[in-house]
Amino acid sequence: MKLNIKYFGLLAEVTQCAAEVIDFSGSSVSELLELLFEKYPILENKDFQVAQNQKIVSIDTLVSEHEIALLPPFSGG
Repeated sequence: MKLNIKYFGLLAEVTQCAAEVIDFSGSSVSELLELLFEKYPILENKDFQVAQNQKIVSIDTLVSEHEIALLPPFSGG
């Protein structure tokens, strides 16, 4: 399946892209993260959350949407 991955904030800076389309043959968010860590090893040291269908999901979640967002920590005010 083709996934549209969106990177925000610091994550867009370290990957040097705001969005990309990747081929993904796995099933879970953890498998997707393994793929992304291979491509961008620096992501392993960054704190971020994964959103699918605009909702934060855990690493055990099955990938069912074609749009995934990687979100850095937010600071409130």
